[in-house]
Amino acid sequence: MALAQPEPGGLSPASGRCPPPQRTPPLRGALATTACMETLQVGYLHAVAAAAGCSLSQPFPDNGIDWHLSHSSAGHTVDDEVTIKVQLKCTYQIPPHPPGPAFSFTLDNDHLVKLARTPVSVHKILVVMLVPRTQDEWLRASHDRLDLRHCCYWTNLAGHAVTGRHRTTVRIPTSRIFDDRALCEIMTRVGAGGRP
Repeated sequence: MALAQPEPGGLSPASGRCPPPQRTPPLRGALATTACMETLQVGYLHAVAAAAGCSLSQPFPDNGIDWHLSHSSAGHTVDDEVTIKVQLKCTYQIPPHPPGPAFSFTLDNDHLVKLARTPVSVHKILVVMLVPRTQDEWLRASHDRLDLRHCCYWTNLAGHAVTGRHRTTVRIPTSRIFDDRALCEIMTRVGAGGRP
């Protein structure tokens, strides 16, 4: 016969049930939240690239593009390895599961000009990560998974016009979730001579 063992902290005298464990917030470092957001989105990008079988490189010095992703496959027709350039952005100002077919995101015009240039020899995409406002909600870990919250979305802005004086609002499709399958599909299209 198995005997029930009391939970740490003992039983609650009123109900005979154990109180929920009290979680003390962790002592987080003093880095600026925006710096931590940049690190989180890089972790997301690395995870997606690993699952898609892509290699990553970071341009040095950075000339307005954060990462280069390369994908090797005998199935590519233009070359055995194709590369795309990725610009990362991260925000907590847009809630998770944005309603509708797209959400608005504002870019500095200098960034947009670089992302919108066409024609190009190496295609570029913008990846926007939506995160919770507080770092306490960014990660959930268990024995079988590590969840990064909330989500990254991608778009190709080639040919997009600058419309604002200093900044331009672009639309990011909610159907374009940036994951390993999406990245493989992007690379397949580029490997066949198409656009992302």
